[in-house]
Amino acid sequence: MAELENPSLMPNLITYLSCLLQKVAESNDVNCRFQPQKVSVFHGLTRPTISIQSYLDRIYKYANCSPSCFIVAYIYLDRFAQKQPTLPINSFNVHRLLITSVMVAAKFMDDM
Repeated sequence: MAELENPSLMPNLITYLSCLLQKVAESNDVNCRFQPQKVSVFHGLTRPTISIQSYLDRIYKYANCSPSCFIVAYIYLDRFAQKQPTLPINSFNVHRLLITSVMVAAKFMDDM
């Protein structure tokens, strides 16, 4: 984890996480045709026009979170997906789930 404290590596972490989330969302968008899914308060009526990469870049730029927050946020999203299989992460909810998980991770990791 010590190498993640280097600010020049942070954009690589953001890029990697955005690629992972993009793949998950696209996969679940395709699977939604074959498996029943619930709609939650995190679902939007339309897909956001901002990409996951751009959204994470903005969070990184303005939220002043530590690198560990982004890793913990991804862990939260992974746990959510495992515990709620009928509420998969897709392109209609990924942005809202992402900002929520980053906020919770920041409260846990950075608010001391």
